Amino acid sequence: MSYNIRSLRDDPEAVARVVRALRPDVLCLQEVPRFASWWWQRRRLARACGMRIAAGRRACGLAVFTAPRVRRVARRFHLLSREPGLHRRGLAVAVLRVDGLPLIAASTHLDLADEPRLRHVGEVLALLERAGARYRAPVVLTGDINEEPDGPAWGRLAARFQDAHAVAPEGDALTFSAARPDRRIDGVFADRAVRVLGCGVPTDPDLLADYPGATDHRPVLARLEL
Repeated sequence: MSYNIRSLRDDPEAVARVVRALRPDVLCLQEVPRFASWWWQRRRLARACGMRIAAGRRACGLAVFTAPRVRRVARRFHLLSREPGLHRRGLAVAVLRVDGLPLIAASTHLDLADEPRLRHVGEVLALLERAGARYRAPVVLTGDINEEPDGPAWGRLAARFQDAHAVAPEGDALTFSAARPDRRIDGVFADRAVRVLGCGVPTDPDLLADYPGATDHRPVLARLEL
């Protein structure tokens, strides 16, 4: 599951309710708190969701949480190249074992500006290629792409990975804004070795009621078979 939680500036309890209702094995987050009491806020959110922190640092507001049955093997964090005047971007990577099978789960949040967004996609792909080769594991990349599927950055990701919603649409496609969704800018991208069973924004009525209060994005849930 991929979820931009807007630094928990809205309703942290609603965020936790959404996560608990969807029960992901792996939760990839963007805009996690990174200022005052950031570590305490992350730990409190993980506990509220019934999960553990598997990867992430203060910089760039990225984290990967896992369910208790998922084992972390390693974690990595990468800063992407700096763009003057813009927020620093990064990549949080968790190397996991799920039911004994290897998986690399990664979270990123790309730029609003076109040129650095496309450049950073190239950096992310190179980093994940190295991680996949080192750990001999398939990769699932998630994130707030800040671009719709017809854009060049999204297209480059979809050329390397499976765009999970495009492969097996399930639920709704639109991820932003939570109150008035009209764009798909958040995605899950899976290696070809991973079978995508379904992917999209869950549309249970109770969840739909919680989405606008929780954060400004809606979650993307992917059902994957390793």
